[in-house]
Amino acid sequence: PDRRQNILLAAEKLFAKHGYHAVSIRHIADEAQVPLALVGYYFGAKHELYHAIFEHWSTTINERLAALALAMADESGDRLTRIVEAFIAPVIRLRASAEGEYYALLMTRGLALQSEEEDAIIREFFDPMARAFIEAFHTTLATEFPGATQPQIVWCYQFALGALLHHISDQRVHRLSQGENRPNDPIVMPQLVAFIAHGMRGAMLHSHPSVSARKKP
Repeated sequence: PDRRQNILLAAEKLFAKHGYHAVSIRHIADEAQVPLALVGYYFGAKHELYHAIFEHWSTTINERLAALALAMADESGDRLTRIVEAFIAPVIRLRASAEGEYYALLMTRGLALQSEEEDAIIREFFDPMARAFIEAFHTTLATEFPGATQPQIVWCYQFALGALLHHISDQRVHRLSQGENRPNDPIVMPQLVAFIAHGMRGAMLHSHPSVSARKKP
């Protein structure tokens, strides 16, 4: 067995379920079924192990940025919708996969709580991606709303992020729908994309009431 990988997976699971401060190196060693010293041998201190998890999954960020580049290069159809798809689709697919389930939840916890440890991770791994998407949203929405400002677009980005994080972490939808809706269901991704894209345009119309949004196919 790959003991290094087992340690990484154990840490990912425990941090996602209990949070950074509630998990000790001993907890991780027990979950991975390895000697305590082996955790430090492979990863060093706890904060270094935490960092290693996000380094391991940085390919997901690269996937989102690659999809963003394709969305910006494509002149057909509704570019805003394509950007939103690039933003959320890799995360929803990850959440629905057995191997990515705990990382998706860990990412949600980190972005929601933003303690000192999470903040350092967010700044390193997620802020550069966020700026790329904010710039893309700004460029695209400014063609419909010429007075669009970056602060307005940042709010739109934050609202979109909130909708995405809630979708991948919420369990209550099953109860509220009396069992009809499955939590984190990837099938509803087109609905979430439409919700975010229309929500952004609605927010911009509120800020620029004299501008009519162009009709999109």
